[in-house]
Amino acid sequence: MRLDLAIELPPGYRREDVLTFHSRDAEAVAEQVSPGGLRKGVLLGGVPVVLEVAFDADVADCTVNADGDMTPALLERAREALLNILGLRIDPAAFAQFVRDDPALGPVVARQPGLRIIQSATVFEALTWAIIGQQINLPFAISLRRTFIQLAGRTHASGLWSYPEAADVARLELEALTSRKFSRAKAETLLRLAQLVVDGQVRLDRDLPVDQFVQQLLAVKGIGPWTVNYTLLRGYGYPDCSLEGDVAVRTALHRLLGGEARPDIPTAQRLLERYAPHRTMAAAYLWASLSDQAG
Repeated sequence: MRLDLAIELPPGYRREDVLTFHSRDAEAVAEQVSPGGLRKGVLLGGVPVVLEVAFDADVADCTVNADGDMTPALLERAREALLNILGLRIDPAAFAQFVRDDPALGPVVARQPGLRIIQSATVFEALTWAIIGQQINLPFAISLRRTFIQLAGRTHASGLWSYPEAADVARLELEALTSRKFSRAKAETLLRLAQLVVDGQVRLDRDLPVDQFVQQLLAVKGIGPWTVNYTLLRGYGYPDCSLEGDVAVRTALHRLLGGEARPDIPTAQRLLERYAPHRTMAAAYLWASLSDQAG
């Protein structure tokens, strides 16, 4: 079943950032990107769905293509996913004003106005990607993600793979992952998390208070503060994630602020406090500064 809807885009919207983020997997098993838009496959409430986006001048013309009935609940999930993949959760204007006179990030923002946090379609996708990708290089992480999708996900009628939900992952055997280059620790964490979500012991609802979300995830073996903050950033679009544990964030702070060595985690945490309650956008611009040729 198909349904069309239009999402208005703000002035200065950077569609190229969206296309770049969703084109990381060169094999395009769950995301297909073209110069004018993208197609994203994801399971929503157990239904394979392809979210199609075609960019117009100031509008994203979207189509929800579901292998099932378009119930109100499914449509709401699809709208939420579209806001995520289009990076429309956080308005960057407030951060730009906040750091206008900041000697470190003010010039970076001035050179790259309108940067947005592009998100995963669902909180579960963001969380599992954080687990999969942690402490390994990006190409290897992307290959593991592809394997994960093809093991636990399902194909849409169009042929595009749909990113799995917790119930799909919980059905996997440990060996299905470890025999395909997943470390035992990553595999166990993924399966443990999925089962906890299925059992209702971990809730990934968007209306859950942030403190409660953090506490329940930190109680899961294998999940630490970096994973939680990255999930808040890529899954919820929470505006004040502090990513002092991120190596790239600390590298960017060293580059912008100088000093003999890259700041350790406590020092980075202290440096990032100056950007509260906008630390998510601070992380985004710190990442961007690493490829900022004028920086």
